[in-house]
Amino acid sequence: MKYSFIVPVYNRPDEVDELLASLLTQTVTDFEVVIVEDGSSTPCKEVCDKYADRLRLYYYMKPNSGPGQSRNYGAERAKGEYLIVLDSDVVLPEGYLRAVDDELCREPADAFGGPDRAHDLFTDTQKAISYSMTSFLTTGGIRGGKKKLDKFYPRSYNMGVRRDVYLRLGGFSKMRFGEDIDFSIRIFKAGCRCRLFPEAWVWHKRRTDFRKFFRQVFNSGIARINLYKKYPESLKLVHLLPMVFTVGATVLVLTSAVGRALMHYDDLHRWYWLCAGPWLPILLYCLLILVDSTAANRSLKVGLLSVPAAFIQLYGYGCGFLTAWWKRCVKGQDEFHAFDKTFYK
Repeated sequence: MKYSFIVPVYNRPDEVDELLASLLTQTVTDFEVVIVEDGSSTPCKEVCDKYADRLRLYYYMKPNSGPGQSRNYGAERAKGEYLIVLDSDVVLPEGYLRAVDDELCREPADAFGGPDRAHDLFTDTQKAISYSMTSFLTTGGIRGGKKKLDKFYPRSYNMGVRRDVYLRLGGFSKMRFGEDIDFSIRIFKAGCRCRLFPEAWVWHKRRTDFRKFFRQVFNSGIARINLYKKYPESLKLVHLLPMVFTVGATVLVLTSAVGRALMHYDDLHRWYWLCAGPWLPILLYCLLILVDSTAANRSLKVGLLSVPAAFIQLYGYGCGFLTAWWKRCVKGQDEFHAFDKTFYK
């Protein structure tokens, strides 16, 4: 067997249903599906049973240990030459596996990954979040893609690895967040060939509201410092951009507040530009996001929602980064992360 899809699941039976339905549409059929239920209180066993006679599907239930260890659990039981790791909130277009197969036939790879997109049926908030995570105007260039600021590191929502490489490197570490980047770094360090497959894209739902989205990106910022402590060379200048944005935007707002206070106690016109001026770059950035997202999504509402989504992403990541830098690099604390109990709520 050539391919094994490995999907860790935590309380997402409806999403698993959509993912399995999309696997039925694949034009390349030499694959199996390994579902690993990670201690869910709402399991997807009944959903998987619906597809048992139409897919080579294997369902496993285990105690909760996080997505990384659940993927390793599935990899140990998979039989494919290539292991393709997906998030449970992913849906595949019918040409996904054909694109993967064509790329591997054209040029071998030890590991690979593809981009993600927003489906037309996603909510406007999901589309805005997807835009903020993929746009070159936010951190899309850091995450890797056709336009990228850093080399491509496969992410666990759409990541493929040769089975022998996966097992030789020990799979995912016990890091709760950033474990996919940690694995990608180890793949590069082992001298393996890792490639971006531009046409092997997926629809990725990500978070469904801004509160959950903030929790996700806050932990991503923390993970970047945790990765830096393990691999100092992994921290590049581009990874500092969300932190620089966070500090810069905060300074601009505080400067405006000082100007407003001075206007109250002194001559109004003397301090007008100190109050209004700092908002100009912020408003310009908002306008840029609004225009670009509206054009990309062909929706003014999504464009409007993309503005807070972009700020939540950059501020959340930046705040998580600064929090972890202070705790780990200044105070010398051990690895940590946040929102453990409420991350999926």
